[in-house]
Amino acid sequence: MKQVVADAAIREVKSDMILGLGSGSTAALMIKSLADEIRSGKLQNIRCVATSFQSEVLALELDIPLIELASVSQIDLAIDGADEVDPGFQLIKGGGACHVREKLVASKANQLLIVVDETKLVQNLNQSFPLPVEVLPSAWKQVQEVISDMNGSSSLRMATKKAGPIVTDQGNLILDILFNDGIKNPKDIEMKINNIPGVLENGLFVDLTDKVLVGKIEDNVPVVYSPSRAS
Repeated sequence: MKQVVADAAIREVKSDMILGLGSGSTAALMIKSLADEIRSGKLQNIRCVATSFQSEVLALELDIPLIELASVSQIDLAIDGADEVDPGFQLIKGGGACHVREKLVASKANQLLIVVDETKLVQNLNQSFPLPVEVLPSAWKQVQEVISDMNGSSSLRMATKKAGPIVTDQGNLILDILFNDGIKNPKDIEMKINNIPGVLENGLFVDLTDKVLVGKIEDNVPVVYSPSRAS
């Protein structure tokens, strides 16, 4: 499913584009497919902005031309994954702790294309997948207390192969939050969390997504479809 949806995303790319390269497993497959198209000559004069150290390293290994985000005024197309997508195309991202740079790229993109498998589609955000919030290391406990007052339970995301917490590309920590009834109003929650002192950014992507490509298995064959956005 991930491979077919990654390949479908590359068909949205045209020569001479500035692309935002997303992070995560599906985005990694997309980056590899992009490299194949560039090597074959089907896509020319492509320049890319990476959303994470992970996507930057992969692009460099595959000889994909990279430019800095600060050097461009706009990005033609950003292609990224998501951890949850609701019917209105509101997202939770940040399972890979890259959501700050991902949101910077998405907000500068003329079009944000999200590629997921159908397990990422939900009716309501945050009922099972926690919302990541990047916080300054000295502020995590203080932010956690404010989140608790908002009826949210949170935990510091811990590393799996090192002692201690996950450290982001920006040198910060991640709080993973679950609200008692999920997130019914993403725009309101995004603003409230980002107004907490010590918070850098959270993983709600509100009113940024233009198109979603979904991979699923149908009659034992992987296929791709593009759902309509709910009004």
